[in-house]
Amino acid sequence: MADFGWRSHADDGSGASDDENEQGYQFQFSQKDSLIFLVDSSKTMFVDCDDEHGTHFNLTIKCIKNVMVKKIIGSSKDLLGVVFYGTEKSKNSSNFKHIYVLQDLDQPGAERVLELERFLDSCNNDDFSNNIGHSQNYSLSDALWTCSSMFSLASQKLKLGHQRVMLFTNDDDPHADDKQLQQQAIKRAADMNDNHIELELMHMQLPGTKFEYTKFYQDLIYREGNEDNWQVAEPAERFEELLTRTLSKDHKKRSVGRIKFQLGEGVQFGVEVYNLVRSASIPTPSTLYKNTNEEVRTVTKRFVEETGEILLPSDIKKYQDWAGEKIFFDSDEVEMLKRFDKPGLMLMGFKPRRCLKRYYHVKPAQFIYPDETSVAGSTRLFAALLQKCSDHDVTPICRYIPRRNSPPSFVALLPQQEEVDEHKVQVMPPGFHVIYLPFADDLRKLNYEELPRANQEQIECAKMLVKKLKTSYTPEAFENPVLQKHWRNIEALALDRDAPEQFTDYTLPDNDAIEKRAGHLIERFTAAVFSGSREVVNKSSKRKIPECEGGRGKQAKTETVELDIEAEAKGGRLGKLTVSALKGFCSTVGVRPVGTKKADLIEAINQHYGVL
Repeated sequence: MADFGWRSHADDGSGASDDENEQGYQFQFSQKDSLIFLVDSSKTMFVDCDDEHGTHFNLTIKCIKNVMVKKIIGSSKDLLGVVFYGTEKSKNSSNFKHIYVLQDLDQPGAERVLELERFLDSCNNDDFSNNIGHSQNYSLSDALWTCSSMFSLASQKLKLGHQRVMLFTNDDDPHADDKQLQQQAIKRAADMNDNHIELELMHMQLPGTKFEYTKFYQDLIYREGNEDNWQVAEPAERFEELLTRTLSKDHKKRSVGRIKFQLGEGVQFGVEVYNLVRSASIPTPSTLYKNTNEEVRTVTKRFVEETGEILLPSDIKKYQDWAGEKIFFDSDEVEMLKRFDKPGLMLMGFKPRRCLKRYYHVKPAQFIYPDETSVAGSTRLFAALLQKCSDHDVTPICRYIPRRNSPPSFVALLPQQEEVDEHKVQVMPPGFHVIYLPFADDLRKLNYEELPRANQEQIECAKMLVKKLKTSYTPEAFENPVLQKHWRNIEALALDRDAPEQFTDYTLPDNDAIEKRAGHLIERFTAAVFSGSREVVNKSSKRKIPECEGGRGKQAKTETVELDIEAEAKGGRLGKLTVSALKGFCSTVGVRPVGTKKADLIEAINQHYGVL
């Protein structure tokens, strides 16, 4: 059975009553995620290890800086902090020795980024050694206590959500000569786990050595599952993720609402609604007062033009023109007109999955998942419906009202079964995709202009070209260049850079690779399509088509026209050509029709080729 323990929204534990849920979407966006970087600052972290990053300390600072820049752009309200342990100097609220709080838990900003960059700019990290120093007489338990205290102080002012500590080190056995300090650290880590503070290990290996988890960190890091087979995953991919310079807004993985799914009279269960895909855009700029840089609040007031009297909302009515007469409505009537029924999904029936066409797409789909908090037993009923829809390859058709005062829509629920990887880790959650269906008013019938059809040779050339240039596509591989350029310009201004950082635009075609793989096929396709009768057709419509490389002279093109038009005439397909194309051919080969109508042109061309 699918694992319906997957959750992607933050729950404050307060719950919601049935009355609240029936009002539509419930939002819980007040919590702030918090992250503390706990960095080992002993001398082993300052040993040169590779040519790209230098020391492990430099690699760590680069990761922290990148995360900080991403947070400023993606989720600036989250809290970040930086703590060094194993330092000569001390700076913390508990007066622990050899613990140095570089940055308290607070929202990231340009000053904090520049402070981190100074460590990278200093030669051989002399700035750190001279100003902060190194020491081996630290206590990891004190460092963890300091992090817990920072979370506790921040939670007194703000409502914290996810609390996490990332521990950077290359020492696999701290306090190797002092078992008491090790036990204190393990006990402190257990207390953090009880307080829902996640501790994540970001370990690094010194040249010629291997990081042994079993010496100490296997007992320090909280783990789930079988303890005998447990081990810390290799951090190479994690470091690569932290060093990636993709700048984007961070979309919280929370449900956008909780509604009821009604199967029939008296049969309903709760579901949560998620947005899986939405278009990202440049944020709307804020208006500031130029003297103080304070944000300006916009206030809109309506008044009577003749008297200047300010109108209250109760004084304003709306109207709709009908047969030349204005039909007036007050605000309550307008609201009642918009209200059709309670928010939720109502099952209308089932259709075979093959009936769901691609061109039915109206807007991005949503995703629903069972919500046990609103109706007990929702998970079991949801799982049964999902399984039966998958077995019979059908899609439920429902009436969908997302929130109060929203118009109803018809939607198809596309079932999706759970998918796991080779490690039994869920990669696709079970649930239904909510596909919006068009109404009859939304469908449009287009009148297409009759155009010449491609011949078999042109079709074969196109097939070979498409086959040669096929490639795999995934949206994660392409960043929006407009957004990337915008965020890098903002970053350059905030950090007082001379120029924004360059980035690679992956939406541009790789012309060299295309030429290498299909250069000869492109030439062949161009010669087959943009020559011969196609040249005459486009001349008559006053659109210039570039002559392909290695093109022939005027006489050769005329011969090609005669062959193509002759095939069209013998196949009885001249009626599908446009009048301008037929006129162009007649003038090219010297055929004189008796008139200018299409029938006269076709008759003259048929006589020219002897077609009865």
